[in-house]
Amino acid sequence: MGQEQPAKTGAPILRVDNLGKQYNGLTAVDSISFAVQPGECFGLLGPNGAGKTSVIRMIYGFAPPNSGSLQVFGLDVATGWRQIRSRIGVCQQDNTLDPDLSVFQNLLVFAGYFRVPSRQAAERAEELLHFFALEKKREAKVGELSGGLARRLTLARALINDPELIVLDEPTTGLDPQSRHLLWDRLHALRARGKTFILTTHYMEEAAQLCDRLVIMDHGRILVEGTPAGLIEAHVGSSIIEISGANRELKEFLEQQNVEFDEMAERLVIYSNGNSGIEQAIRARFHSRQCTFRSATLEDVFLRLTGRELRE
Repeated sequence: MGQEQPAKTGAPILRVDNLGKQYNGLTAVDSISFAVQPGECFGLLGPNGAGKTSVIRMIYGFAPPNSGSLQVFGLDVATGWRQIRSRIGVCQQDNTLDPDLSVFQNLLVFAGYFRVPSRQAAERAEELLHFFALEKKREAKVGELSGGLARRLTLARALINDPELIVLDEPTTGLDPQSRHLLWDRLHALRARGKTFILTTHYMEEAAQLCDRLVIMDHGRILVEGTPAGLIEAHVGSSIIEISGANRELKEFLEQQNVEFDEMAERLVIYSNGNSGIEQAIRARFHSRQCTFRSATLEDVFLRLTGRELRE
């Protein structure tokens, strides 16, 4: 991995304008637009079927757009894909490592796809093994690796061509908390070197940890775009009260005070937004052991905008 320079402002690394994608007459992506600046970590969030995977596949060239434009490094993906491909790295959700090769060989073989000279490929592979703490597994076969080690190797492989843009498709799915936090640390270190990331994840804590900006999609459209903190403040406020078994008296009180809330079958989620008077009144008049006062999170925004029903 080279000595990357700090991110510079200027032309976006990725520009999406009115992008559309259809499959068998069904619209997966519906005229979305956004841009990603150099050195940014940009998140694509959404429930299953929202369209984010289709967007990712178009970015790394797996599927062509049906409408709109998609530019990477100022090049149109329809005509400049060969140049684009040499400058991006993709960490896919599925394990696509070669089970017949060792950890080190997986890196070397992948470097060959980018025509990295053998000596340079070996040097980069050694650096990446060290960077991801994989030195002790250098000669191990992929089948001998734990889930966390395999994900670290998958990300290392995505970096073998020293890419400017790295696409992370749910990079920590299925990992235990220790492995997830270790991977976050490595991504923060890469960010400090000026790398640019596109991230999809179902972990809202991960998005809040890593993303400078993000969009939340649903049904192929972008619902909101902004920073994690800005979206939390704009859509759910600073604090939440959760109450199990809320009675009608509490609901009438909240309606009288113009306090927003969502009602589930067994629970009330109240967007108190740090209103100490409301919180004190609830504590004094309606408090029960099933009452929880907490800070608002990105997950609250996600659920409020996309709904709480299960998606298949």
